[in-house]
Amino acid sequence: MRVEIWSDIACPWCYVGKARFEKALAAFPHRDGVEVVHRSFELDPGRAKDDIQPVLTMLSKKYGMSEAQAQAGEHNLREQAAAEGLAYRAEGRDHGNTFDMHRLLHFAKEQGLQSELLQAFYRANFAEERSVYADADGYLVELAVEAGLDGEAARKVLADSDAYADAVRADEREAAELGANGVPFFVLDRKYGVSGAQPSEVFEKALAQAWGERPPLKLVVAEGAEGAEACGPDGCAVPQER
Repeated sequence: MRVEIWSDIACPWCYVGKARFEKALAAFPHRDGVEVVHRSFELDPGRAKDDIQPVLTMLSKKYGMSEAQAQAGEHNLREQAAAEGLAYRAEGRDHGNTFDMHRLLHFAKEQGLQSELLQAFYRANFAEERSVYADADGYLVELAVEAGLDGEAARKVLADSDAYADAVRADEREAAELGANGVPFFVLDRKYGVSGAQPSEVFEKALAQAWGERPPLKLVVAEGAEGAEACGPDGCAVPQER
């Protein structure tokens, strides 16, 4: 079974939701039979790469709230994150364009290290003092190396603005086609969708339902070939002379 998760590194509920989903997945009896794929979604795709501002300023402008209200919201998010064992800086974070991080995540997917890099990005953005947006290229390469990627290869991806850009845009188009207008958005076997950072119990139920409703495998057998040779636990059938 495949679970696809659309998310953005700038999204605090994606950070929390990932932890809640992984808690449910860890307890799922068929964990080894679940493939998790992370998909790209930008909350602020039109933002210029050099347009970086404090999170509180961004929230105030975007939602028409006072900075005090925005700060209270950040404190609430810190409590929500702490309940999942996550560190969260409620003061002093900034906000910017995440497109390059998404491009690197597609590169990491090819290397089998997508989840590791995503977690490194989340931790850096929400828990560390250093900004992932200011001096982004240098810091993103460091995080890529930390996740197990080759630093020079990651640097080349960042230097080529076209690298994996189509893959990011394809993910975003697909999200729109599936009706996702916010993140996190979880899609189980292209049959069920879960929107938002739901409690772990919701993910547990969704996993069980999606797994239980998978159609049984139907074998296609040509007429007269029912006994075709195959290998099994007891060895391989040895062709006999006829």
